[in-house]
Amino acid sequence: MKTVLSIAGSDSCGGAGIQADLKTMTMNGVYGMTAITALTAQNTTGVRAISEVTPEFLKQQLDAVFEDIFPDAVKIGMVSSSELIRVISERLIFYGAKNIVVDPVMVATSGSKLLQDEAIDTLTAYLLPIASVVTPNIPEAEILSGMKIETVEKMQEAAEYIGKKFKCAVLLKGGHNINDANDLLYRENKLTWFNGKRIDNPNTHGTGCTLSSAIASNLAKGYDLEEAVGKAKEYISGALAAMLDLGKGSGPMKHNFDLTGKFA
Repeated sequence: MKTVLSIAGSDSCGGAGIQADLKTMTMNGVYGMTAITALTAQNTTGVRAISEVTPEFLKQQLDAVFEDIFPDAVKIGMVSSSELIRVISERLIFYGAKNIVVDPVMVATSGSKLLQDEAIDTLTAYLLPIASVVTPNIPEAEILSGMKIETVEKMQEAAEYIGKKFKCAVLLKGGHNINDANDLLYRENKLTWFNGKRIDNPNTHGTGCTLSSAIASNLAKGYDLEEAVGKAKEYISGALAAMLDLGKGSGPMKHNFDLTGKFA
């Protein structure tokens, strides 16, 4: 069985973060491992508190994984401080990690800020250059590119700009009133669209975690990046279409374990 390491924060409600990653990896047929960057007290309506691990403890987690079960792919999610980002970059380079998927988690779906301002520069300097692919949504791509993205043409321009600047492939996720969930992959001067149909499902907490974990899982299994993205998009579309709702919440985003618990 192929192995994937998730480096991310813990989501106490189970819909995003480490918990979503592990569920996604299991459903995609790979063995998931974790290095936790932070504990969060959160649900689908917002983040109440964040408790970071120390850089030394994160290093120990990474060493423990790489020295025993070398991952075939790595997914990086929520990392909220510069110190932790530097540790991740140093250890991944040290071990020669491959198939690195970076989900630049800056703002939660609920709007809660998850990345410190000073950590954004560190993220772009240390993690994006070693990434096989980075998976920003529109607001994150606006931060990374410095552009206002309001049209399909601007999506193309921003994806190319980010990819060339940081020398990595870019999967720019659509939505945000620009298109019907069509995602754009920039790789080696080539733009590829992955079309999707917008699904009327309020349970969208954790979609970014799920997609990036599915991509990492497919890369670990040996698929080319285009194939890995296509299969991951099929997986998350199927999960959203299942419309499973396990919660009792009445807010705009009810408890939404549907993304990774579709078949559970």
